Amino acid sequence: MGVTRFLNALLHPARPGLEQGREQPSRERSDQLSERVRRMLVTTLYAQPSSLAIGALATVSAAGVSAWIAGLPELWVAAVILGMIAVARVVAALGLSPDSEGNSTATLEMVYEVGAFSYALALGCTAAFTILVGTNAEVVVLMVANALGYGIGVSARNAGRLTIAIGQLALSCVPIALACFWVGSIGFIALGFTILLLIPAMISIATNIFKVLRDSIAAAETSKKLADKMQILARTDVVTGLANRAGLNHAMVETMMAVEDDTCLALFWIDLDRFKEVNDLLGHPVGDRVLNEVAKRLRSVSPEGATVARFGGDEFIVFCPITGRKDAERLASEVHAEIMRPLRIDGERLEVRASLGVAMLPEHGRDADTLMQSADLALYHAKVGGRSQTCFYDSAMSRDLVRRREIEDELRSALQRDELSIFFQPIVDLETGRIKTFEALVRWFHPEKGELRPDEFIPVAEETGVIVTLGNWITAQAARVAASWPEEVTLAVNLSPLQIRAPGAALGIKNALREAGLDPRRLELEVTESLFIEDNHATASFIEELSEIGVRFALDDFGTGYSSLGYINKFPFSKIKVDRSFVSGTQVGRKSDAIIRAVAEMGNTLGMDIVAEGLETIEQVQAVKDAGCNLGQGYYFSRAVPDYLAAMLLAQEREQEGRKALG
Repeated sequence: MGVTRFLNALLHPARPGLEQGREQPSRERSDQLSERVRRMLVTTLYAQPSSLAIGALATVSAAGVSAWIAGLPELWVAAVILGMIAVARVVAALGLSPDSEGNSTATLEMVYEVGAFSYALALGCTAAFTILVGTNAEVVVLMVANALGYGIGVSARNAGRLTIAIGQLALSCVPIALACFWVGSIGFIALGFTILLLIPAMISIATNIFKVLRDSIAAAETSKKLADKMQILARTDVVTGLANRAGLNHAMVETMMAVEDDTCLALFWIDLDRFKEVNDLLGHPVGDRVLNEVAKRLRSVSPEGATVARFGGDEFIVFCPITGRKDAERLASEVHAEIMRPLRIDGERLEVRASLGVAMLPEHGRDADTLMQSADLALYHAKVGGRSQTCFYDSAMSRDLVRRREIEDELRSALQRDELSIFFQPIVDLETGRIKTFEALVRWFHPEKGELRPDEFIPVAEETGVIVTLGNWITAQAARVAASWPEEVTLAVNLSPLQIRAPGAALGIKNALREAGLDPRRLELEVTESLFIEDNHATASFIEELSEIGVRFALDDFGTGYSSLGYINKFPFSKIKVDRSFVSGTQVGRKSDAIIRAVAEMGNTLGMDIVAEGLETIEQVQAVKDAGCNLGQGYYFSRAVPDYLAAMLLAQEREQEGRKALG
C-alpha cells in the first residue's frame, strides 16, 4: 500500500495557503464519490481473469525462451519467479469474488495490488537484467518488448484503479530505462528516453479511462437512486404519505405471491361519509389535514405487515394477514372506532364517520382484482344500508346490476361534462422502430370515483345502446387529433358490432372524417370476430361503403373467437391483430408460437400487416418478430398516452431521424 500512497501524493500534491483551502471541498466530494464507486472500480480489476492468465503465459514463456537461448541460470530463476507470481494472481482472481460481501474492498484491492506490483517489478527487472549482462540481442528484444507491452496493456486494463495501473506501468518500464542509461550507449540512451516519454503518455491515457469509468459508474448509480426515488414517489400518496393506488397494487401482488396457501388475508375498504362537506365548508387545506389524521389512525390500528393506502379521494384501504373471520371482525371494529373518535383542527371539533366494506382471501376471491371487487361491493352495500357501518362481502350481493345502472346513467351525461378523454397507444414497425399507427382508446375520469376502466363501462354502453353515441364521439375526437400528425401516421379506432349495425353508421364515420379534415386512407377501423357471427347485410354494406373512400379495416383480437378464414377472404382487411393471450398470456409456449407463425405466414401471403398485441418485454418483441409479425403494440413501446404526449413521441422520433440524417 506504500506505493499507492506515493502515487496518490504524486498525482494529487498538496497546495499550500489559500489555494489548498479552496480545493478542500472539491477534494472531499471527490473522496465521497470514490467511496461510493470504489467497489465497482475494484471489481473491474477482477473482470475476465482469463486475460491475466493469457498475459502471464506470454511473459513467462518469453522469460523461459530467453533463459533457454541465453543459457543464464538467473533468467531461469526469473522465469520461475514470474510463473509462481502469475499462478498466485490467477488463483486469487478466481478465488476472491468481488460479488461476495465477505471480501472487503480494501482486501480485494490489496491482494490485487501486491500481485500486480510484484509481477510488474519482476518482469521489469528481468528485462533490465538482459540489457545489463549484454546477452544475445534477440533475448534483449524479446524481454524488453514483453515488459513494455505488458506495462502499456495493463495500464489500460487496470485503469479502474489508477494508482495500480500507473504503478504497474512504472515498475515494468522504469528498470529498463535505468538499465539503458547504465549501459550508456547511444542506442540504449535513446531507448531509455523513449521509455521515459512513454510513461507520462500512458499515464494520461489511463487517467482518461479512469475518469470515464468513474463518471459512468457514478452516473449509473445516481440514475438508479433517482429511479428508486421516483418509483417510491410514484407509489406514494402526496397528501397522507400512505401508499397510493399503484403502491397498493404492488404491495398486494407481492404479499399474495409470498403467502402460504392456507394464509388468510383481508381487505378493508374504508370510505369517509360526507367528506365532501368538510371540503366545502372548511376548505381543502382542512380536508387534507383530516385525511392526514385518518391516515395516522389507520397506521396505528393496523397490524404488523399491513399495507395502508389511500385509494383516492376520501377512500382508504387496509390490506393485511388475519387468522380468520373473527379476527377480521375485531380489526374492522377497531378501525371503525379509531376513525370515529372526534378530532380537533384549528379549534374545530370534527366527527368523521366512515363506511367499511370487507372481503377476505381465499373466501371471497383468490386474486387481487376479485378481492377488491368484493370489498368494493361490500362497501357499496354498507353505504346503501345507511352509512357508518361495516359490511362483509356476501355472494348474494347484486353488485353488477347496481353498478351497471349507475354507469348507464352517468355515462350519458359524461359525454356532456367532458369527463371522457381519448388516449393513444402507438403501433410500431418492428423492423425500423417507427410509429406507424396510434390506436385511439377512451378513458373516463370520473370527478368523484376517479378513473373508471373501459371494461367497466364499455360493456354497459354496448348493452344499453349508448355505445353508438360513444363510438361516434371517439371517432370524431380522435380524427381531429390525427389530422395534425404526419401524413404517414394512421389512426386506428375500435368499433363495436352494435355501432356498425346501427342505422347511418357509415355516414357518422364520414362526417367525423370530413369535420376533422382527415384523409379517409389514414383511418383504420378495428373490428372483432364477433361481428361476423351473424351474416348481417348491414355489416357488409358498412365495410363496403367505407372501403370505397379509402378507409381500411383491421381484424382485432384474432384467435380468441371463431377465427374463420371465410370472412378474411370476403372482406378487405389490411391488418390482423394477434391477441395478447398468444404473446403474454399464461398459455404462451410452443403451440402459441406456432399459431403466431401460421397467422403471420397467412397474412404475409395475403399482403396484410400482422400486429402482435400485449408486448411487454424485449424477448416477446424478438419472438413475434422472428415469427413473422411486422408490427407490435404494448407496454414495451408505450402505454396509451394523451394527445399531447402522442405528438411529443412523433416529434422525438422525427428529431432522432433528423440527427441521424445529419450525422
